[in-house]
Amino acid sequence: MAISRRDFGRSVLAGLAVTSVAGAGACGSSGGDGERGAGGAAGAASGTGGSGGVNSCVLYPQQTAGPFYLDLDTLRRDITEGKAGTPLQMVVRVQDESCAPLKDLAVDLWHCDASGVYSGFRGQLGGLDTSGETFLRGTQVTGEDGVAAFETIYPGWYPGRTTHVHFKVHTSSNTEATSQIYFPEDTTSQIYGTAPYDVRGQKDTPNSADGIAVANPAPLAEVTGDSASGYVATIVVTLA
Repeated sequence: MAISRRDFGRSVLAGLAVTSVAGAGACGSSGGDGERGAGGAAGAASGTGGSGGVNSCVLYPQQTAGPFYLDLDTLRRDITEGKAGTPLQMVVRVQDESCAPLKDLAVDLWHCDASGVYSGFRGQLGGLDTSGETFLRGTQVTGEDGVAAFETIYPGWYPGRTTHVHFKVHTSSNTEATSQIYFPEDTTSQIYGTAPYDVRGQKDTPNSADGIAVANPAPLAEVTGDSASGYVATIVVTLA
């Protein structure tokens, strides 16, 4: 039987110190600021960060959870639920300011599918209602190395936003750090030229024109692999 994150939090997280990401303290509930149409700031903060996201002890910036967070309260590594797309292993390494890994922290991850659709909500692209669905959402717990890994697909896009993945790190039983993960433009362009992404074509908003990304820039994920074997995206999240 799957353990719930709440049960895990009661048994482990309750003893941990409150932490934060840069720009804001960890909070009991992050805001659900709207995301669609959040573009603008064209040409600013080229690439929303750089290649220094891996092996860096710089605090990771706080960003909005957006309107499509669901507390599913279930731990699982494979979050695809059969969704079509390029295979992606998402590796999130959580550490403190001395670059020491932080173990036993629950990490929530969620993102849209290849068509730009989130699970669990009405009013998705094309008028879709995905209420009750849970694809591309899940929680993992960091190990001794501070790593939480997920099996998923490369995220799609929707108007006004660049390609991104949302995450929360639960730093105690009632506190959390919330932000988003971004990807190199060349990798995204290559993947969006293949099925099933090519049906919609390339995204309409680059990293440098995404209002959320440039307002508090985060380092880009380090992506390795190829379309044949799948990709691995790694990001380091440093907490205070």
